Amino acid sequence: MSGRIDLPRLTGALDDQRAARGLSWRQVADEADVSPSLLSRMRNGLRPDLDGFIALVQWLGTPAERFTTHPDEDPEPALETQLAMLLRARTDLAEADKEYLLEIVGATMRRISRNRTDGADGGSAGGADQDEG
Repeated sequence: MSGRIDLPRLTGALDDQRAARGLSWRQVADEADVSPSLLSRMRNGLRPDLDGFIALVQWLGTPAERFTTHPDEDPEPALETQLAMLLRARTDLAEADKEYLLEIVGATMRRISRNRTDGADGGSAGGADQDEG
């Protein structure tokens, strides 16, 4: 598997952090311990060397994986996986509540998948509301 640096994402994050802190690009270079020319080259579309990349992601305080792409993998996890990660990270919910919400998400995703397979257009539940009576 060959990964690549997602340069637009990295330079965007650097620029966001720079602007939020009111720094010049030269100050960013000084704080990150990289050359100002490295930042200039990156803004012109050239990828940093490994040492520069590591220094910059450490300055950002962000995992390096956030700024890499892998062409042979999906660019992001499935929606259900993302939602599960978000729910599990919540500290304001009890474990039982997290599990309950994950069951709801799972059932919803299965329903969406089934509707796509059956060619449904997302209409009525096909009798799910007819249990009362």
